[in-house]
Amino acid sequence: MQHRAVVFDLGGVVMPSPLHVFRAYEQRRGLPDRFLSEVVIAGGDDGAFARLERGELTMEEFAEEFASECARAGGTVDVRELFAEIHAGSEPHPEMLRAIERIRAAGLRAGALTNNWRGDGSGPDAGVLAGVFDVIVESAVVGLRKPDPRIYELVCEQLAVTPAETVFLDDLGVNLKPARALGMTTIKVVEPVAALAKLEEVLGLPLLDTSRTG
Repeated sequence: MQHRAVVFDLGGVVMPSPLHVFRAYEQRRGLPDRFLSEVVIAGGDDGAFARLERGELTMEEFAEEFASECARAGGTVDVRELFAEIHAGSEPHPEMLRAIERIRAAGLRAGALTNNWRGDGSGPDAGVLAGVFDVIVESAVVGLRKPDPRIYELVCEQLAVTPAETVFLDDLGVNLKPARALGMTTIKVVEPVAALAKLEEVLGLPLLDTSRTG
């Protein structure tokens, strides 16, 4: 089946990954490697991070709850400082923006599917990319977060395509698995240019300035 849409994660794909900020913060504050990620994972769907990304907590409420979760795990975290650093490092990758423009110019639809939190200046603001995509689905707005299959179905519905007609790019395998189960073609993003080279192959479109196609 021919692809009609491409859906991009934001942090870790179109923008730098917040995980890089996590690792730098841990190193600077003398916390164990992956400490913050392990606290998030341990919290699961009922943890502060998941609830923030579903729009169930304000940033103030989250800061208090996540700091408490970190404290119970044995570490001290200044959540406001951490999230200010995430916000400061959220400039989009230029090559991703050019590729999205070329995808839309070729007649395909482009969407963003992101786990985020309601903007208060402390995190990546998907709104600044409103003109870049045909559709932006934000977890904190719709009350669902990846890897819930329903959020993938929602973005396809809003793009008016089926999952089988869609390519999905994300930097986390746990988020790619349900997309693949629904029938999407998936690409794991480790490095932007390499991921776009793979997307070129899948779509048969030149997306990079030094394209390998043709």
